[in-house]
Amino acid sequence: MVTQFTFHRSNLKFNTSIKKLTPTMKIPTLILSHLLFLLIPPPFHRNILAHAATGEWDLLLSDIGISAMHMQLLHTDRVVIFDRTDFGSSNISLPDGRCRDDLNDTALQHDCTAHSVEYDVAANSVRALMVLTDVWCSSAAVMADGTLIQTGGFNDGDHVVRVYKPCADSSCDWGEITNGLAQRRWYATNHILPDGREIIIGGRRQFNYEFYPKKPSERSYNLPFLVQTNDPRIENNLYPFVFLNVDGNLFIFANNRSILFDYVKGLVLKSYPAIPGGDPRSYPSSGSAVLLPLKNNSAAEVLVCGGAPKGAFISANNGNFTGALNTCGRIRINDQNPQWVMEIMPMGRVMGDMVLLPNGNVLIINGAALGTAGWELGRNPVLTPVIYRPDGPVGSRFEVQNPSTTPRMYHSTAVLLRDGRVLVGGSNPHTYYNFTGVLFPTDLSLETFSPSYLDSNSVNLRPKIILPVSHSKFGYAQQLDIQFSIPQGIVNGAPVMVTTVAPPFTTHSFSMNQRLLVLGGGNVSVVGNSTFRIRVVTPVSSNLAPAGYYLLFVVHGDIPGEGIWIQIK
Repeated sequence: MVTQFTFHRSNLKFNTSIKKLTPTMKIPTLILSHLLFLLIPPPFHRNILAHAATGEWDLLLSDIGISAMHMQLLHTDRVVIFDRTDFGSSNISLPDGRCRDDLNDTALQHDCTAHSVEYDVAANSVRALMVLTDVWCSSAAVMADGTLIQTGGFNDGDHVVRVYKPCADSSCDWGEITNGLAQRRWYATNHILPDGREIIIGGRRQFNYEFYPKKPSERSYNLPFLVQTNDPRIENNLYPFVFLNVDGNLFIFANNRSILFDYVKGLVLKSYPAIPGGDPRSYPSSGSAVLLPLKNNSAAEVLVCGGAPKGAFISANNGNFTGALNTCGRIRINDQNPQWVMEIMPMGRVMGDMVLLPNGNVLIINGAALGTAGWELGRNPVLTPVIYRPDGPVGSRFEVQNPSTTPRMYHSTAVLLRDGRVLVGGSNPHTYYNFTGVLFPTDLSLETFSPSYLDSNSVNLRPKIILPVSHSKFGYAQQLDIQFSIPQGIVNGAPVMVTTVAPPFTTHSFSMNQRLLVLGGGNVSVVGNSTFRIRVVTPVSSNLAPAGYYLLFVVHGDIPGEGIWIQIK
């Protein structure tokens, strides 16, 4: 059976061409959902699927030993991945006869298996790492020198700060600071601040925030907004969405509300309207959110997509699995009178991940169509990623991609790699590792999704950066001369732009510190045969880009080349 549908927003008509449809066949759910979209009144923007499915999937490793609940790409092109400790042994042993002895562990106090690994992208291999205390549902951020600072977790890990200093060989491993936190942090959110420190916000039954490292006499500070957005029955304001605004303050979204917060003075500077519909979007409703690409000092926009509607968590615990939200809300947070603008996704999605791509588009991937986050509470995996084009015409910004064959349910993750692929892993909706007799077995694999800009027909259109060399260091507001080559040359005057991406720490459908800046475009000069130069300026302040390592990309048309690492100091 071949079914084709063309929708026209302007006159709200649709044409169908259906071959071999018998009276006993049911209209597919996707078709019915499109018909429902047409009936939804403003302010929702209806979206037309105008492109054929694209993108490719590749299995990298079928078993990395652990399920990828948390992931962070480092400037060594290695990805630190970890799961939790209080569930028994994993599928990968610690090296050299090492074992983890933890009398507080609730499952296995003498454990010779690893619960963290380092994935080497170039070698496509993993090595076991030693993490002692429980990192379950924790948070993290990368400091200016590239060190991963990871905070909190469960049980004996809830006050712990863990330090991972990247290395070029296999000598680096986790170090732990036992009482590094003032409060227990479980389901908290971390963000790098303009002064280079981390702020750690919230967590289960923690309506406060603190800093790392702390200044003398610093402690934790109350944040009443987290009390106001908390439903004590389900605690649906965990893992709040936090973004550094261009003015140096923090946009914080929890449940269905958001504020602009001056963390220095402890003041709420602005309260935004509740997202239309009033449905919760943060954990366990688990929508996702991104700060859209920053192009100047004033146009900061936040996009929040998917999640589970009000009551879905309680319903799922009673065996009734509610359809996930199919809406996105977009808000310009520095407008004088900010308002949410709502859009309709091609399908509902809870527990999805949102990844900023080098060309400024947003990939929405992983998750389920029914239920919520939580043990065994999701159904109907959504196998098809979607790309959202922020600068596309209103009503046609979404593009459905080719599907995976692997369900990525609760505890899945996705991160951008330097070559433009997206690394995808995780999925373990069970209290322990469970591979048989369940709807969605624990998944220990890693795969990549390659957007269409990596298709073979784009090879000769893909920029290659010649200068600067990788790991070059730059200051703020500094002119940056970039030389690059394009085998086929710049085609038909296609625009060229330069972007930088801050690789985030990703867990539970939110990528902490994810940030993309457009440094400039145009003004391309010819250097030689198929070789060009573009001049841009690095970010003007740490409000725009906190000091640290960033991926630098040259994008030709919609096609980015392989990125290089730069460090902004």
